[in-house]
Amino acid sequence: MRDTMKTLKSILVITALIASALPAMAQKQRVSPHETISSKIDGNRVTIVYGRPYSANPKNKAEIRKIWGGLVPYDQRWRMGADEATLLITQQPIDLGGTTLPAGAYTLFMVPSENGTSKLLVNKQVGQWGIDPYDEKQELAQIDLKKDVLDNQVDQFTMAIEKNPSGGGIIKMSWEKTQFSVPFTVKK
Repeated sequence: MRDTMKTLKSILVITALIASALPAMAQKQRVSPHETISSKIDGNRVTIVYGRPYSANPKNKAEIRKIWGGLVPYDQRWRMGADEATLLITQQPIDLGGTTLPAGAYTLFMVPSENGTSKLLVNKQVGQWGIDPYDEKQELAQIDLKKDVLDNQVDQFTMAIEKNPSGGGIIKMSWEKTQFSVPFTVKK
């Protein structure tokens, strides 16, 4: 019974956080499909809500856009998806790439780099549309991302939350032939 109540409470908290961001999101017209992904890692539910743009130009489906260094410029802040900025919700505190995030909701951005280390930006302000205005005073952390080359083309921006074989979890972001990732552990 206690686990059922805890699960119900968690669902209500996540629903309330998403609902509180919806009025700001509804003011703009979405261009891309959106997805909510969620995974329970070491007893902690981690949820990500994000836009999933395609490599194909929405105005001319035959045109395949260059993603990294093209649609998503290098060394500039990107909202990690389309439309409103990506939302991360964690029920318990986590250590994300060496930074402690208290339980709650955050907006994720990224600064991809062609030659250096790409960064994940964690911002305490939620409900943002796009990348501007970006409140640097609300930035909680800049976290290094691991960059890998993929064998197969990923035509739609895709995020995943998976168990990490070495413990904890890992957040992955894949598009074109590139995957970025960052590990996390649940703080007890």
